[in-house]
Amino acid sequence: MEDALKKISWPVRTERLSMRRVTPDDVEAIWRYRQLAEVTQWITAGPGTLEDFRAMFIAKDYPLKDLAVELDTGQGTELIGTVMLDIVDGWGQSEVEHSAKGVEGNLGWSFDPAYGGKGYATEAVRAAIGLCFGPLGLRRVTAECFAANEPSWKLMERLGMRKEFHGRKDSLHRNGEWMDSMAYALLAEEWTDSTSC
Repeated sequence: MEDALKKISWPVRTERLSMRRVTPDDVEAIWRYRQLAEVTQWITAGPGTLEDFRAMFIAKDYPLKDLAVELDTGQGTELIGTVMLDIVDGWGQSEVEHSAKGVEGNLGWSFDPAYGGKGYATEAVRAAIGLCFGPLGLRRVTAECFAANEPSWKLMERLGMRKEFHGRKDSLHRNGEWMDSMAYALLAEEWTDSTSC
């Protein structure tokens, strides 16, 4: 599939942050916070060592999807999180399925807890949604999380996303527990000036 993120002029700047494509040079900075228990408990893959994480990063083509979120500290920039922006196909009946190719964005994120409570994640995800509905021209954006991950679903609601699904014990956590999940979505026509970046 074509790398649609090449359409964006990087870096993208917000009021306090800048976002750019992740590179292999970012692996250690990302690992520093993703290895923390309070982060690992909610992310999809939590490899046990830096070497495993580096191998996963390269094998999964993370640079094609992940955006590095950087904060200007006054003494340079600090990578404080990532936002995954995966462009996916919508569903369509066989006669029109070609028109549903690459029309939706699926978002995910992880941030260093040391920078929590300051609105950085909200600011970065808002910017990613703006990219989806702006230069990328997508029609719909989705995001999912464990229902117990309250900060994530509250972030989605702050940005005007609508809860479309609450699954009961449908997602197996790495701790062995079947947990509830939630899915949120937003259509391009629902993204107003008051919610856009």
